[in-house]
Amino acid sequence: MCTTTPHRLARTWRRESIDAERLLWFHLRDGRLAGLEVHRGHPIGPFVAPFLVLDPRLVVETVERLQAARADDARVRFMARRGFSLLSVSQHDVLVRTDQVLERILEAALPAGSARRAIAR
Repeated sequence: MCTTTPHRLARTWRRESIDAERLLWFHLRDGRLAGLEVHRGHPIGPFVAPFLVLDPRLVVETVERLQAARADDARVRFMARRGFSLLSVSQHDVLVRTDQVLERILEAALPAGSARRAIAR
């Protein structure tokens, strides 16, 4: 019998994160990105959100290939039914184009127009 819970999976995920996730967390934690409240490795039902922006309920994930992220329809539908949107960013972009990735996260998380003001600060 499997005793793995979403909370245990989240804890394991946080411990074993990859370089792109560590770098992204460095920029997202403690409100460093425009004061957004971001949680790392947050369970949502049976799934774990790699990064969760609480308001506006945005899940951010790093993926090796963006096509693979689109293939996980059950997870996307589950989160959408609960009011979450999903933003997938490539691990390569996080490592090489960090500023552009952070801008995409802001654009997805903030109302139109306010993302530009937050980046300019």
